[in-house]
Amino acid sequence: MAKLSQDDIKNVKGQGFLINRGTEMFSGRVLPGNGVFTAKEMMKIAECAEKFGNGKITMTSRLAVELPGIHFDDIEPAKSFLAEEGLLFGGTGAKIRPVAACKGTTCVYGNFDTQGLAQEIHDKYYIGWREVKLPHKFKIAVGGCPNSCMKPSLNDFGVEGHRVPQYDVEKCRGCKKCMVEVNCPMKAAKVVDGKMHIDPNLCSACGVCSTGKCPFGAVAKHDKEVYKIFVGGTWGKKTRMGTALSRFVEKEEIFPLLEKNMLWFKENAYQKERLGAAMDRIGVDKMEAALFSDDLLNRKEEILAAPVKERA
Repeated sequence: MAKLSQDDIKNVKGQGFLINRGTEMFSGRVLPGNGVFTAKEMMKIAECAEKFGNGKITMTSRLAVELPGIHFDDIEPAKSFLAEEGLLFGGTGAKIRPVAACKGTTCVYGNFDTQGLAQEIHDKYYIGWREVKLPHKFKIAVGGCPNSCMKPSLNDFGVEGHRVPQYDVEKCRGCKKCMVEVNCPMKAAKVVDGKMHIDPNLCSACGVCSTGKCPFGAVAKHDKEVYKIFVGGTWGKKTRMGTALSRFVEKEEIFPLLEKNMLWFKENAYQKERLGAAMDRIGVDKMEAALFSDDLLNRKEEILAAPVKERA
């Protein structure tokens, strides 16, 4: 075939195929809906790697897999082959990127079903907004606790699960060996003068003490989770820690906040400007005020129809 043009390379990159350096072969990025592939899906992926690639599979930092060594002419056949198992190539371009999630409640520290939430976000926004052009990439991560394995604070929108201690001081017996104090990873709990106290400045609401550590129920065992939301995080050549919203939110607030965050980004950022940079330019307080109002949702169609802003 004739030598590939830059337009050829750019076109397939938008479909999830990245040129292999020094060659005319490509790595095809295969997406999970929530960071999880089934065994059957992995067998199909392995077969695709053997049939159309160089027989190797590599893992990405966002829990997708890449199949290197795919010839340009084999891209469409590879897409059709994986589609037989409901699998998609993608995850590139100035749009919503695939959602990354930690293990959630299969982990002893997980406070909620991270993979279930990630799948909902994937279906509603990665799939539902796949034609929406944004100023830059928009990464979403879902973490089950403040251990932050999925680094939600380094994503454009990060969700982190917490459980706030429900402490009844009247039930505290001031045990010589307080199991809440012993197990608190932040050293926020301490028995003083016969009663256990929790330092709010140290407590991260990680949920460890809410799993029945106190035999007398002074800290109630419960599964009521709340969520810390981070916005504007980036990692790479320019690093920015995500800004935590000023309060924990309930589950039903997550989707409206995510949608408003993306609408704010679409309306305010310049082309090739990341969300965090736009927030710093315009003002973090102004952005948060917009997220906790309904103005952006009321103007959703207008915002989505408008072109991405370009610098003068």
